[in-house]
Amino acid sequence: MRDTTTPQTGELRIDAPHRDLLDQVLDKWSLSVLNELCERPCRFNELRRAIPAVTQKSLTATLRRLERNGIVERHVVATRPVAVEYRITPLGKTLRAPIDVLLDWADAHMPRIEQARRAFDTAVE
Repeated sequence: MRDTTTPQTGELRIDAPHRDLLDQVLDKWSLSVLNELCERPCRFNELRRAIPAVTQKSLTATLRRLERNGIVERHVVATRPVAVEYRITPLGKTLRAPIDVLLDWADAHMPRIEQARRAFDTAVE
């Protein structure tokens, strides 16, 4: 495992390329898209229906970012009219385990997080 701590201070260190990648892969819409594509390949409009809050522009940008990072691939389907289908790549499938770990952490700590949020919101008001 890569050491992300600075030896002298023990502070968490995430280098810019890693931070950029994590920002692109773990953002709000990417996680929703990956959730859908883990089940099966989808066309663009299927993804829009499955994620109703996402705009066309945001979905397009999200798919392009995921494709650029090798997480999702576009597959042209030879139909009339020609269709494009998106599917998760083998590299994209490797994200499942670390995302599950983060979700398990969130499940385990959600009561404490909600308590901290309430305390913060009360103090700010």
